Amino acid sequence: MKKFTCAGDIGPWREAVKEALEIKRDRFAHTHLGRNRTLLMLFFNSSLRTRLSTQKAAMNLGMNVMVLDVNQGAWKLETERGVVMDGDKAEHLLEAIPVMGCYCDIIGVRSFAGLKDRESDYQEKVIEQFIRYSGRPVFSMEAATRHPLQSFADLITIEEHKTKERPKVVLTWAPHPKALPQAVANSFCEWIGLTDYDFVITHPHGYELSPQFTGNARVVYDQDAALDGADFVYAKNWSAYAGDNYGKVLSTDRSWTIDSRKMALTDNAMFMHCLPVRRNMIVTDEVIESPQSIVIAEAANREISAQTVLKRMLESL
Repeated sequence: MKKFTCAGDIGPWREAVKEALEIKRDRFAHTHLGRNRTLLMLFFNSSLRTRLSTQKAAMNLGMNVMVLDVNQGAWKLETERGVVMDGDKAEHLLEAIPVMGCYCDIIGVRSFAGLKDRESDYQEKVIEQFIRYSGRPVFSMEAATRHPLQSFADLITIEEHKTKERPKVVLTWAPHPKALPQAVANSFCEWIGLTDYDFVITHPHGYELSPQFTGNARVVYDQDAALDGADFVYAKNWSAYAGDNYGKVLSTDRSWTIDSRKMALTDNAMFMHCLPVRRNMIVTDEVIESPQSIVIAEAANREISAQTVLKRMLESL
């Protein structure tokens, strides 16, 4: 596998999940693959789970790891062509990328959406330049439009916890004080769309996601109706996608917060969130601390999703 940015890169999802669960049973079975190989992790944005889980996954495989916080530990990088570089950005990404490629075997990149220009964000300019110019396998540690390592971990977690072959999975928008990208929601839709789960998306009017990601999922604007009989509830905020509202917060309606009353509408559903979570905005304390909350198990599987991807990339070298 030479790149990993979307669900399509993983191949048949059942095989990928099976491989991930085998890795989880013995995380050190493939340390020979990473011996004398180096992973470079580049962060244009903050991280906790992604940084730690991916670094741990690489170490499980015997790899050396270098981590660079681009906006703190390096020259500020220009990403656009044709710019007169007379400001505070001292180096262009087009020189930096091939130099980085000289020092490593695999590159992971984390670069969020700017939420100002939808066309620019959805072109994924940053990670696409790494794929084109680094000469190395490249994987996304969250990009402008997707967060595939998170969604792969989400799928692994659902497969581990489901009690019926075709569970009802509900992705629900929830309020947040700041504008957030659509990446996690897009990616979750894309990955769950691979399965035959009963998949429902619920959100207020104006928060419709790109049809590129929602596919054939049912969209229900009544949250209570959507939650009825759910087996898994995945709460997540995202900003508006459509038209002139792109990147805007259209609502902070607290009636969409997942609380005990909302969870009582479900079929004893498991609660999921990618973390970090704004307590009592996205979800109440009692729900996230309940036995039905699997957010920690979900976060733990980030190590496993990353290790599966890295293993496949090492096998392709």
